[in-house]
Amino acid sequence: MKSSDLFVKCLENEGVEYIFGIPGEENLDVMDSLLDSKIRFITTRHEQGAAFMADVYGRLTGKAGVCLATLGPGATNLITGVADANMDHAPVVAIAGQASTHRLHKESHQVLDLEEMFRSITKYSARLLTPDIIPEVVRKAFKVSQTEKTGACFIEFPENIAEMEMDESEHPLSIKQPMASEPPQEKVESAAKIISDAKHPIILAGNGVIRAKAWKQLNEFSQSLKIPVANTFMAKGVVPFAGNNLALGSAGLQAKDYVSCGFDRADVIICVGYDLVEYHPYLWHPTKDRTIIHIDMSPAEVDAYYSVSVGVLGDIKHSLNRIAALASSHTGNAMHGLRTALVEDMSQHKDNLNFPVTPQKIIWDLRTAMAAEDIAITDVGAHKMWMARMFRCEVPNTCIISNGFASMGISVPGAIAAKLAFPDRKVVAVTGDAGFLMNSQEIEVAMRLNIAIVILIWNDSAYGLIEWKQMAQFKRKSNIDFNNPDFVKYAEAFGAKGYRIEKTEDLLPTLEKALAENTVTIIDCPVDYSENLKLTEKMGEMVCPI
Repeated sequence: MKSSDLFVKCLENEGVEYIFGIPGEENLDVMDSLLDSKIRFITTRHEQGAAFMADVYGRLTGKAGVCLATLGPGATNLITGVADANMDHAPVVAIAGQASTHRLHKESHQVLDLEEMFRSITKYSARLLTPDIIPEVVRKAFKVSQTEKTGACFIEFPENIAEMEMDESEHPLSIKQPMASEPPQEKVESAAKIISDAKHPIILAGNGVIRAKAWKQLNEFSQSLKIPVANTFMAKGVVPFAGNNLALGSAGLQAKDYVSCGFDRADVIICVGYDLVEYHPYLWHPTKDRTIIHIDMSPAEVDAYYSVSVGVLGDIKHSLNRIAALASSHTGNAMHGLRTALVEDMSQHKDNLNFPVTPQKIIWDLRTAMAAEDIAITDVGAHKMWMARMFRCEVPNTCIISNGFASMGISVPGAIAAKLAFPDRKVVAVTGDAGFLMNSQEIEVAMRLNIAIVILIWNDSAYGLIEWKQMAQFKRKSNIDFNNPDFVKYAEAFGAKGYRIEKTEDLLPTLEKALAENTVTIIDCPVDYSENLKLTEKMGEMVCPI
């Protein structure tokens, strides 16, 4: 048995379904071993696309997504996607081939110290120097990747190690993941007392709630104690929005928006599964004088604006249930005005037929066309801010937003991974024209594998988010404009379908038609980003509703 055979058996043992990547000279043995495996290799067109696919697959399933590259430039092309996964706490195991160990000690063709390079952007980085350590390294990579806080791990596999023959008796290690601990009773009691004594408590729910699959318990906690919930961008859908007077929507726009008004008024802020990277506390707690309760499986990060009064560490589901059983209920009316204002804001453009289309109208029609459990993968740009604020979610993990590392280019490869993970759901890549062209080559992958996704391009021929920031700060723009290809012809060149929105009333029927197609469909939708500055002005002048 070759070392590469054992390596693949270890991946099978971990339940790996897909490996996203590109074959190369230094991973030849692994590629050959995969031919005899039940693991499906998804050949991508760029390693960054492969890493983003692994990133979104890991985030949606909770199982480590796997990506593979060769050495040198192949490995460095993985870095952005791996860093994104690690910062957003998506479980990923990245693998790269490497030159023979006989030339790692010197300057040599395409050789970089990959183990060291990936160390700063992963939870664990290892090099396979002998075949006999393969089972331990693979098991550790998956265990560390999938243990809270989840994230990325990296394995470097030199080509001469991969081709070595070894004893047939070697085998994968048994899988044992650590169980979440029970929260200490004294911490539960302390948190319950603070909540009972609070006048205006508010909950800030983070992506850790989704990773812990604790959204049902969070909703019951909120409802039983009548405490309103704001979620981070990455925790959309943790509490259903429609008809829920306690759901305040997404916190994260760096302005005095409705949710910020809620934090200004709150005396107790209950942070559940919240990661600081999702929404920096200096933006929602600048006064440093509120009482913070931290409910999570991991200790709070040290930050001057995040001084925790009580930390309840352990299984989030159990923590919420036990605190709710001891705490006194509130009226539920403290921030009702915020909820009312937000609902009005979301719906005010539903009948707006101005063209180019306003961001609010695009989102209203998109939400109307999509079912509750369909998945939107949002790229990074001005559209991300609008999606985070306005796109209503009833189900967790149905609006995927890269927010920790916030890398452009994730939506198209991410949509492909989402469709592989949930083939029965409709998937839409929501992207700007800039982010789309960063990884649009992966459309070929979707077409080759007959993966039906919709790509909704918000077209403004500019880096719209940067223009928004420039105009807000300097009142003039600098070097953000560019030209685009004909996106309809671009789609057709791949064998996909393409539509261009010529008038606003065509958007909803086009979305509905695209979602019914059994192929890749690109929709080129001109967007009116003058609404960006209107939103900035509105939030800057806002007087919080009572």
